[in-house]
Amino acid sequence: MNYFSSDFKLGILGGGQLGKMLLTETRKFDIQTYVLDPSEEAPCKIGCDKFFQGSLNDFDTVYNFGKQVDVLTIEIEHVNIEALEKLEQEGVKVYPSPATLKQIKNKGDQKDFYIANEIPTADYRRFENLTDLKLAVEEEEILMPFVWKSTEGGYDGNGVKVIRSAESFEGLPDVQCIAEVMVPFLHEIAVIVARNPSGEIKTYPVVEMEFHPEANQVEYVICPARIPDAASEEARDVALKVSEAFNHVGLLAVEMFRTEDDHILVNEVAPRPHNSGHYSIEASYTSQFEQHLRSVLDLPLGNTDSKVAGIMVNLVGAEGYTGNVKYENIEQILGKDGVTPHIYGKKQTRPFRKMGHVTITNRDIDEARRVAEEVKNSIKVISTQ
Repeated sequence: MNYFSSDFKLGILGGGQLGKMLLTETRKFDIQTYVLDPSEEAPCKIGCDKFFQGSLNDFDTVYNFGKQVDVLTIEIEHVNIEALEKLEQEGVKVYPSPATLKQIKNKGDQKDFYIANEIPTADYRRFENLTDLKLAVEEEEILMPFVWKSTEGGYDGNGVKVIRSAESFEGLPDVQCIAEVMVPFLHEIAVIVARNPSGEIKTYPVVEMEFHPEANQVEYVICPARIPDAASEEARDVALKVSEAFNHVGLLAVEMFRTEDDHILVNEVAPRPHNSGHYSIEASYTSQFEQHLRSVLDLPLGNTDSKVAGIMVNLVGAEGYTGNVKYENIEQILGKDGVTPHIYGKKQTRPFRKMGHVTITNRDIDEARRVAEEVKNSIKVISTQ
């Protein structure tokens, strides 16, 4: 198929920052793009050929959008799967497939899938609602502390909470959930796997993630991960096994724990470009966004190696600020070598909302980490009100 400077149309479900960064690659190749998102101010709006505002969970909206394109992909997995199934039956190429999304969308189903496919993961139990979970805790079937996760709808730290006492249940929604054993880990790591419909598959280097203690969001992504080579090899092997089991097309971000006794356990996956791969825009031969495009269009996959060490710092809304966004001290960080900011285009900030990221590249990973700390302490995402 002639994708470039032609009548071919790529559809993207979701118009957030991931889609915006993907559109940079489609512009590079001159590929027509249609985007569907519920927000009138979606970051993708400025970069696509046609923008459609509508619900990603409404069958008719997703179906009618998908009928206009040749290949349909996602930048968020919370979409109407039934509409994708019908589109696929009618000949629209949908990547990742509805079957893959179905296995991943519900975190309880995702955990069950790991067990069925002998993929190492932390012990857990499923509950239909919060009431059932509280009863299990009262009867000491579940011991605190543990990790509570809603099975659907979680993102950016939402839908996940460490339960340390009865007070920790306050404010949690009464929804289907899982209780997961807290894993004593040395590192939280991730591997991005790229796969095209022809079966070509590649993995990116293992990255290490440092999390904000309260928001449960990634603060730093460090590539390469500062772990032994043997652990990196095992992590990439596990990620490949996960990819093969899901039979995914596109990108699959596999988040894992490296435990204190040096085992690799899968935490969860995301079937799309991912926060843990943002460093690749500056640090890799092929960015994760170009790779996702190559994957879903069944083009040869690019080189996943890094040119230099890379660290990504998330820019999130500062606590205590809500309203029109202002980036304080951005000029300071622009004066540093190897520092590249990415502003997502969200006009309104609120505490811990992802507003952008900064990549720091350097041949020396320790120096990159030092500069990353300076960047984190310098720039503030506040509001003008």
